[in-house]
Amino acid sequence: MDHSGHGMSTDLPPFTLARGLAWSPDWFFLIGCLVVLALYGWGVARLVRRGDKWPVNRTVWFAVGVLLVLLMMCTGLNDYGMVMFSVHMVQHMVISMLAPILLLLGAPITLALRATPTAGRGRKGPRELLLKLLHSRYMRVITHPAFTIPMFIASLYGLYFTPLFDFLMGSRPGHIVMMLHFLVVGLTFFWPIMGVDPGPHRQGYLMRMLELFAGMPFHAFFGIALMMGSTAMVETYRNPPASLGIDALSDQSAAGGIAWAFSEVPSVLVLLALLFQWYRSEQRQAKRKDRAAERDGDKELEAYNAYLASLNARGH
Repeated sequence: MDHSGHGMSTDLPPFTLARGLAWSPDWFFLIGCLVVLALYGWGVARLVRRGDKWPVNRTVWFAVGVLLVLLMMCTGLNDYGMVMFSVHMVQHMVISMLAPILLLLGAPITLALRATPTAGRGRKGPRELLLKLLHSRYMRVITHPAFTIPMFIASLYGLYFTPLFDFLMGSRPGHIVMMLHFLVVGLTFFWPIMGVDPGPHRQGYLMRMLELFAGMPFHAFFGIALMMGSTAMVETYRNPPASLGIDALSDQSAAGGIAWAFSEVPSVLVLLALLFQWYRSEQRQAKRKDRAAERDGDKELEAYNAYLASLNARGH
């Protein structure tokens, strides 16, 4: 028997990749992830072939981020997410908050700029177009905190507590569109905060920490609102399949707990990354100052030796 409104059997499949050969909207994520991994691998291979180095940890971070998206959207987990609020919330939090951080730690824009060849004088190739996009007014707007923070908040409250959520959850393509939106929102929000890749806005470390903590409390409030709800607040999950043996309100409370917990995990990861970057930056500045001091010291010594030599010459 199909679950109301979703056309989905209550005999949900196990967590296996690419269920069958028949076309499914889930394949959109599968193909997209494989293409992204292939392009990243091509960039790394190109750098290695010409003798340049690319940090292994960046490749690992990026690959894990892509694999997380695959796990959330291209396995049986996605079927459970269509009928269980708690599973859907795991998908949402991982795709919007954890996967973007890992993908950005992989520095894909930096890799693209280094690996893509220049088109030559007077011509525009992929590298030139990417640079133009990075410096465009559009990019300056969508990566500004005045845009990213409200968008990050609105994607929660403006979606779950309006009829738009039920509309999108009414079909599998709608669910795919929603998850793709969460991924884009997460990337846009964390990109200027992480500061690994170049971007239109380069805030100081303290300002980036403030941007991070400006958005996170709203995730916690959202989770608490779900946990404290006395009725099922989202139409899609009010009547879960009987075969699952779950209560809608309990499932909603679990979803709220997941949303609340995930507001802490990314904050800690990003904060650690920022502190590490800050420490590295201070080290580089200290080394530059030491080298400058050494050069200045050599000049002072040379001047002093010249002065002594002039005195000695006068004495003779």
